[in-house]
Amino acid sequence: MSTMSRSATDRSDVDELVTTLQRRASAYEEACDRVAEAGEQRLQRLQEFYEELTGLFSTYESRIVSDGEGDVDMEAFIEYQDELAHFFDHLPEDLPHREDFEAVDEMMQERYLKTTDFEAARESLSDVAALVERLDERERTRDRLADARRDADRQRKAIEERIDHHERLVELGEADLDAPVEQLRDPIETYDDAVREAFETFTSQTSAREVLSFVASTAPFPLVEYRQPPDDLAEYVESADAGEETIPQLLEYADYSVSKLDHYVADARQLKRNVATHRTYLQRLDAAPLTIGWPPPTAEALRFRCRELLSVVGRFGPDESVLEALRTVRERTRRADYERLRDSAVARKQLDETERKRLKSGEIEQELQDLRERRERLAEALAEYDPV
Repeated sequence: MSTMSRSATDRSDVDELVTTLQRRASAYEEACDRVAEAGEQRLQRLQEFYEELTGLFSTYESRIVSDGEGDVDMEAFIEYQDELAHFFDHLPEDLPHREDFEAVDEMMQERYLKTTDFEAARESLSDVAALVERLDERERTRDRLADARRDADRQRKAIEERIDHHERLVELGEADLDAPVEQLRDPIETYDDAVREAFETFTSQTSAREVLSFVASTAPFPLVEYRQPPDDLAEYVESADAGEETIPQLLEYADYSVSKLDHYVADARQLKRNVATHRTYLQRLDAAPLTIGWPPPTAEALRFRCRELLSVVGRFGPDESVLEALRTVRERTRRADYERLRDSAVARKQLDETERKRLKSGEIEQELQDLRERRERLAEALAEYDPV
């Protein structure tokens, strides 16, 4: 779908939502007026007695009618008459349409009741039913209005997300795509490559005990996001002789049968229980939490990260060149043009060719304006058609 046709469709959707809001708000207002016209308290009193009486009809009718098919449940018939008598004994003298209720009482004074008697009883209460229906109508129209408001608000939120996306595109479009980003990328890639290689050497040549001890030592550094070793695994490599083996060796042992493993470790089943169950954790243990990545964060965020990394990386004994590369990265954050270079890097990463063309042609700006107008229209409609 082209940008123009998509925008037209979006506007049509908003128009339909607003029209539905207007129509349902009008219906709810009319229903409220009809309730007010009849008197809400008066209707509520009628509803209470109407629902009680018709509830008796629904409970007993099928058991006590005598239409020549089946036997009448006389126990239910007597119970019904008692319930009916109790109802009319407590019917208020000043109840509106009391005469309609009394007409029902007369219809029920029969030795045998037929389906037609209940039909006539309901018909005699038709005026009461019509009045009570006003309360039900008000609730129905309120619910339908609430549904329309939810639909409109859901669309408003979706538009908000699109606005955020378009605003970010516009922001990225303002970046200098020709800026010399290699002045940031080169030192970051140099450090990332060096720390990956150093950590791989560390995990392949150092005991699992030392590796997990290093990982545990990173816990106080929130910007170095290592998942901490599972308690049972950490306890095992700390206490068992097998903890002196490297992680690759432990993973290889975990593949052995118990009988074969008995030749290499003191307790084969214990190794399998503690190592094999955490195979995925051990396999995924890498240098990723120690790297910077591309594009980099803001200068301030990267400075904080470099400070934590300088405190952490030296703990597993890499070559001094790794730390020196990290210090070079930290120095780059002090460049006056750091944010310009970073913005360019982010823009190159996030903007595809189509988005760049649309930004250049002004399509994104036009869509952003249209989105803001639709958001405003929905917000105004939601504020205007609020039943509360």
